[in-house]
Amino acid sequence: YLSTCSFHSNSMSAPEAKRAKLADKANVLMVGTGEYTTGYVGGTAADSDKGAGVVALTMFDLRRRGKVDRVGMCGVNGKKFPGIRNHMQKNIGDVYNNMDLTCDTFPDDGTVDPKAYLDAVATFQAGDVAIIFTPDDTHYDIAMACIEKGLHVMVTKPIVQTLEHHINLIKAAKEKNVLVSMEVHKRWDPFYADARDRARSQLGNFQYMYAYMSQPKHQLETFKAWAGKSSDISFYLNSHHIDFSEWTLEGIARPIRVTGTSSTGVAHSKGMKTEDSITLTVQWENLNDKSLGCAVYTSSWVAPKSDVHSQQRFFYMGTNGEINVDQAHRGMTVAQDGKPFGSVNPLFMKYTPTNGMFSGQGSYGVKSFECFIDACRAVNAGEKTVHDYDDGSLASVGTTVQGTAILEAGRLSLDSDGRPMDIVYGEDGHTPVGIKPHEF
Repeated sequence: YLSTCSFHSNSMSAPEAKRAKLADKANVLMVGTGEYTTGYVGGTAADSDKGAGVVALTMFDLRRRGKVDRVGMCGVNGKKFPGIRNHMQKNIGDVYNNMDLTCDTFPDDGTVDPKAYLDAVATFQAGDVAIIFTPDDTHYDIAMACIEKGLHVMVTKPIVQTLEHHINLIKAAKEKNVLVSMEVHKRWDPFYADARDRARSQLGNFQYMYAYMSQPKHQLETFKAWAGKSSDISFYLNSHHIDFSEWTLEGIARPIRVTGTSSTGVAHSKGMKTEDSITLTVQWENLNDKSLGCAVYTSSWVAPKSDVHSQQRFFYMGTNGEINVDQAHRGMTVAQDGKPFGSVNPLFMKYTPTNGMFSGQGSYGVKSFECFIDACRAVNAGEKTVHDYDDGSLASVGTTVQGTAILEAGRLSLDSDGRPMDIVYGEDGHTPVGIKPHEF
């Protein structure tokens, strides 16, 4: 069910499933106008594997397929919108047939307004959907404004940067009875989904994991507005594999201690006060016998350009076996005149059209959003409850608290010269309630 969204109908009779499909179309507000939403960076297509964007393209295709109606897009600088519209026409409208690019934009084209999301949210209704892809430090305020309006909310990872904010989101979502989830498309990657299921069902207690994820140096320019000022490479990239661990080890193990170390030099030479790479070493405790496991998460944004935009891989070992996954190399390479040699991954996003039509619906980059839209429509139709999605089928706000605790503890450790940070749990022994410096 994880990769097809069929969890939607598995628990329904045929008539019920039919009614859910006939629910009202979703109205969607996209907050953020950058690389992942539009593919537009620095006045042109992003120099990455997402030049046509992901979020906007997916929403336009979902509208074509009858699942989405109104689409809105909100940024800070309205002066970018003429360029964004031209970019989307060139990379979406001119590439794929039958794509309606109609989109309400906020703020007005000549206006710069960091609070434009408030005006945008005011034009939507309870039950509509907000998808937030903005700098990490803005997630909380924007998400809370959307929740207060009664919108279902999907936020890119990390959902927030602090445990306090995460707990507040859970309370607000419960009060408004809305679905709040983190966008982590690796959960729909068939390799990662299978690795998760094998680890849970066959590999026993957790022993060791090593995960690495990188992006090339030029991404420092892409993210110069916030890199080292309001967030870091650990929040941005380590969040992927930390979520994989929390998703995989739910009910099996819990994180209890985090130690952060870093590498520096390249970003500093560019005048950016941020780490080049960050490694978080996390002590996990198996719940059944209190035995310990260790996970090492490393992320970097000073890698050289290579055959892939992002190196990403992990090694997982349990008491009964091990798994290696190289997400960057799927066995497909492309060489083309005028372009660098590349290892490509159409499992993530298939941009190449089929008979003039967008045909990436099976890509996990698309499925992540489509499954959330389907879930929101099912909740609005009364066919499912918000809490039905705490079963691992979505990265719901209530099931991703440990990941936030790890990321915040890692930052606190780095800011304390590498002092380990302990994660404190409440009565249920599962949900973190605080972080404190480790006492030796």
